[in-house]
Amino acid sequence: MFKKVLIANRGEIAIRVMRACRELDVKTVAVYSEVDKNALFAKYADEAYPIGPAPATQSYLNMDNILDVAHKTGAEGIHPGYGFLAENPEFAERCEKEGITFIGPSSEAIESVGSKIEAKKTMKAAGIPVIPGSENGVNDFDEALDTAGKIGYPVIVKASAGGGGIGMKVVRKSGELIEMIESARSVAKSTFGDATVFIEKYLEEPRHIEFQILADSSGNIIHVGDRECSIQRRHQKLIEESPSPIMTPKLRERMGSDAVKAAAAINYTNAGTIEFLYSKGNYYFLEMNTRLQVEHPITEVVTGVDLAKEQLRIASGQELSYKQKDIRQTGWAIECRLNAEDPLNNFTPAPGKLRRYRSSGGPGVRVDSGVHTGYTITPFYDSLISKLTVWGRDRNEAIARMKRALYEYIIVGVTTNISFHKAVMNNEYFRRGDLTTHFIEDHNIIAEVEKIVEAEKEKGATLASALGADDKKVAAITAAVGAYMQNARAEGTK
Repeated sequence: MFKKVLIANRGEIAIRVMRACRELDVKTVAVYSEVDKNALFAKYADEAYPIGPAPATQSYLNMDNILDVAHKTGAEGIHPGYGFLAENPEFAERCEKEGITFIGPSSEAIESVGSKIEAKKTMKAAGIPVIPGSENGVNDFDEALDTAGKIGYPVIVKASAGGGGIGMKVVRKSGELIEMIESARSVAKSTFGDATVFIEKYLEEPRHIEFQILADSSGNIIHVGDRECSIQRRHQKLIEESPSPIMTPKLRERMGSDAVKAAAAINYTNAGTIEFLYSKGNYYFLEMNTRLQVEHPITEVVTGVDLAKEQLRIASGQELSYKQKDIRQTGWAIECRLNAEDPLNNFTPAPGKLRRYRSSGGPGVRVDSGVHTGYTITPFYDSLISKLTVWGRDRNEAIARMKRALYEYIIVGVTTNISFHKAVMNNEYFRRGDLTTHFIEDHNIIAEVEKIVEAEKEKGATLASALGADDKKVAAITAAVGAYMQNARAEGTK
């Protein structure tokens, strides 16, 4: 096992990895930007060093500065978390060349699935179902029109590089295709530096289902169960659960087997995720994420597998701690991503200072967070406040527990999407597991959010409002209570 690991990330995921390291008696090194100097993750680590100004390109994406700190501190490994450099093959390769273990897959494995086009070819060759579409990047408009005509409208135009749904364009008729291709190319070029786009059949009523996999350097590969990630905004996940409401033992065996097969096809090691789209009884390979997922806690909660520890063990040369027969999903887990964003304004980020922050707790509740009262959510990075995960004996109990946990949350100072999560938990379609990636639009969830926000304004129906969002009011109440207690003590001595 490593003696010291550098975590090339920030916030809750940095703390998550550091916790695993601490339990394994591995020393940790944090790196931080100027605005994160006093952040919780920088204080939690055994050592912490600055790596540049606030913009990620000058700090958390600065390979030279990060590797320099790793060498100076004697870190044997670098854990990239998710985002930033986690799926950057160049960074993984530099770690390999400079004698530092990249706690993740090889640079070759990352490269092999970095292009969605090449990834589809690899998976198709391995016998894994893929969505019908163009075999290569779209260069000729006539060819594009021919391909779209053959697979049938609607189609979707995607960027080959990158992720997060950036640049995706749905085309419902041929007259829109060329315009959408040009638009997608422009976005792909400016965002990822690669203008390559391709065409796929647009699946109606799709569900987003993924399988967690673990693979060691001895060739052992297992899957650690399924997750449903269909509740999304702008193709980015907001609510995940494990298992999927549609999953059966037979379907899990088929999809899990294909997930393992996909990892084997690229000689994969460490933790990763195979993502599928499921539509009308069929599933198709979507993409592979070569890192630890944001939503990994729900898998840990229902299986008892510590994925971050397994990553560290695998990267240090150890074999998997589990065989496939050891993996059992018990109960039900749901995760809500609590962000500083306004769901009534197209989920626009809402950075600011947390004047009050208190997370929920109690039976079956897990909170992954890197914030505290007084912490400032900056505009430089993702607006995630915390990941709220609950476990229940079944899905109904998990939903009830999530509703209770959301009620307990106290966040004052920034606009959050807690009202959105409440609306989803109350929605009849969600409660019966009738989900698609268009869930928010199909069921007019934002209208329900508006009702919740208005009701809570009128009734003060949150703990935050009950405890007083007004600092002066809280100060007055505190002073009054203090005076009362002082008088009571004085009377008691007479």
